[in-house]
Amino acid sequence: MGEFEAIRPYADAEVCPVLERLLADDAFLSTLTRYRFPRLAGPLGWLLKPVIAHYLRREIQGVDSVTALQGKIEPYVDRSIEHASDGISYSGLEQLQKGRPYLFLSNHRDIVMDPAFVNYALYHAGLPTPRLAIGDNLLQKPFVSDLMRLNKCFIVHRSLTGRREKLAAFQTLSAYINHSIRSEGESIWIAQAEGRAKDGDDRTDSAILKMFHMSRKDEEFASTLRDLHLVPISISYEYDPCDQAKARELYIRATTGSYSKAQGEDDASIALGITGYKGRVHIGFNPEVLAPDADAKQLAQRIDQAILGNYRLFPVNYLAYAMWDGRDPQLQVPTASELFDSTELARAEGEWQRRLDACPTEQRPYLIMQYANPVRNQYRSRAGLL
Repeated sequence: MGEFEAIRPYADAEVCPVLERLLADDAFLSTLTRYRFPRLAGPLGWLLKPVIAHYLRREIQGVDSVTALQGKIEPYVDRSIEHASDGISYSGLEQLQKGRPYLFLSNHRDIVMDPAFVNYALYHAGLPTPRLAIGDNLLQKPFVSDLMRLNKCFIVHRSLTGRREKLAAFQTLSAYINHSIRSEGESIWIAQAEGRAKDGDDRTDSAILKMFHMSRKDEEFASTLRDLHLVPISISYEYDPCDQAKARELYIRATTGSYSKAQGEDDASIALGITGYKGRVHIGFNPEVLAPDADAKQLAQRIDQAILGNYRLFPVNYLAYAMWDGRDPQLQVPTASELFDSTELARAEGEWQRRLDACPTEQRPYLIMQYANPVRNQYRSRAGLL
């Protein structure tokens, strides 16, 4: 495992020492104090931090493995997930074989909640949770890196700028993913493309698929992908807590040609993504790709058809599509009133209007696009127009 030392998740033997390090980390305890007691953290932080450390030490007593730690925090994660949603549904889990590791490839809308919902579905189905890919741009503080690696996360080096360094990093990442699935029998989750689909247009980057093959150049591309047991996942949120921020970013990019993140913007997105209202959420596990295409672009298109075809469309998606300038005249898309009952539709109309009212007029086309794109994509997929 030496070659993967810098990116791998922590092993069971490392859990206790890392937990001890976290309990002594002032930045970690300060963050928890501000989250739990936002009004008291400033004047009484010096008093509250030792209390929180004592409480955590008692809570994790006897935790000496990653599985035990996940079992300990799962109820808190579940409450957080369920509190900010109107219900979580999932489909396709019966197609997964117990004992077989998979390469889960999903669309990407939320930094933390995408893999969290996948874990939620698998955990409650009695299946092992996967190792999770996370970009190093989100690990600015040592305690965040520790927390993520304790929770089966491995690091994707996205902040490298040199071509040679990037190539070496992708080679290591490819080797790690193959090693995890083929040698250790541990599943992997990774997003279909780098960065969230802020415009709601979910597309698989063929470069991601080529990366899986980089460390197996002596094998055929299709053979490597077949042995990784690729399973596309469709993650559908009725409402995106970060939709206003995404609309703002898209507007700025469109009008100025670029966008620079403010300091702490990713942290704010993570917090809002976790705590913000999502409405209903559906996690659709598609069938395993048993005979991958030999061409990465063709395979990417096939994965897109699976993810887009299994995306759960809600009333808000049809309401947005009806307002969108990007409607496709070739498609026969029904109206929301044709598909949903009056009570459900009235509730969606009220929430959608609230979001429109909160969005500056010039940014609204980008808010509408986020919710409308999944409709166009799914109906294009059905019509064979992707």
